Amino acid sequence: MNGRAAGQGGRIAVVRLVGAVALLALAACSSAPKKPDPAPLISPAPSAMPVQTVWSERIGDVKLPLRVAVAGDGVTVAASDGSVVHFDAATGKVRWRGHIDATLVAGVGSDGRFTAVVTEGNEVAVLEQGRLLWRERIGSRVVTAPLVAGERVFVYGSDRSVHAYDAQAGGKLWTQRRPGDPLTLSQPGVLLPVRDTLVVGQGPRLAGLDPLRGSVRWEASVASPRGTNEVERLADLVGPAGRDGDTVCVRAFQSAVGCVDALRGGLLWSKTSSGGLGVSLDDRHLYGVDATDKVTAYRRADGEVAWNVESYRFRGLSAPFAVGRSVVVGDAEGYVHFLSAHDGTPLARVATDGSRIIAQPVLAAGLLIVVTSSGSVHALRAQ
Repeated sequence: MNGRAAGQGGRIAVVRLVGAVALLALAACSSAPKKPDPAPLISPAPSAMPVQTVWSERIGDVKLPLRVAVAGDGVTVAASDGSVVHFDAATGKVRWRGHIDATLVAGVGSDGRFTAVVTEGNEVAVLEQGRLLWRERIGSRVVTAPLVAGERVFVYGSDRSVHAYDAQAGGKLWTQRRPGDPLTLSQPGVLLPVRDTLVVGQGPRLAGLDPLRGSVRWEASVASPRGTNEVERLADLVGPAGRDGDTVCVRAFQSAVGCVDALRGGLLWSKTSSGGLGVSLDDRHLYGVDATDKVTAYRRADGEVAWNVESYRFRGLSAPFAVGRSVVVGDAEGYVHFLSAHDGTPLARVATDGSRIIAQPVLAAGLLIVVTSSGSVHALRAQ
């Protein structure tokens, strides 16, 4: 493992499935050299792209690998202490609050009606308008936010298993398990809907499942694991994925980035790339952040590099998010950086509360929503 894996405070970790091998892996991480100091900030041109903070609210500390759920004109976020809050995205007004009496380790998934999170006791808990409907124990550890779609809740386990539940009543509908390597990543994986297919990452493969039965419709390998031991061969797909229409693009941990036709299940292209964070996609490029926080834009058509920017090296960047004419990343000091989607030129920078941007930014009601590890939610508008 590299210095980034050791220095990110557990952002990229390995699940202990076989004792001796896992202990060796963790020892290797702990002995890695100290991460270099972050690159100094570069100020964008004052008139490049004005950005204003429309509203901000606080929900409580966020230590879980948070996914901000967007449904319609609302956003739902969760804090580690079990608080779940649904905001009007345009105004920041709280529409409802809920609470799970347990520490949360994964969330949030929501379709606007049902909201799902996962507790440290490996229970999936589902709320409706802030009221707890049901909670049920899962047979595997979970760090990926559940997906709520089609009156079902889908949960992706760290052992690469996928579980489907009835959203209203609870009760497991099916489980899909695949044999895998003895080690897996303790990091959010890939789980998203594409038309009538549930698309999941299973090791280095992207798979399309029938959401009603859990059967496999297609598979596409994004990376070919290589190495002399289990740690070096880890190439699980990490979330978030980038999607535009029927094209889904993903990162394989420290191995590659690639795009798949999620309608037919065919690999469009794959390129070698280090890094452990998810990606974002627009109509021209796939955007990724590598292990040193270099930001790269790959041409969507063939995966060739369009541009890269090394000005943010070792700043602890979040997964990128493409919106309009910019690509947005947050950093470990709470700054939100807007880069030109055309060539990576810095367009704007906004300070939040000084703590890490904990999740990939999202767009809701025309505003960019970012969340910090201290639990502040900020809604930004770019001019």
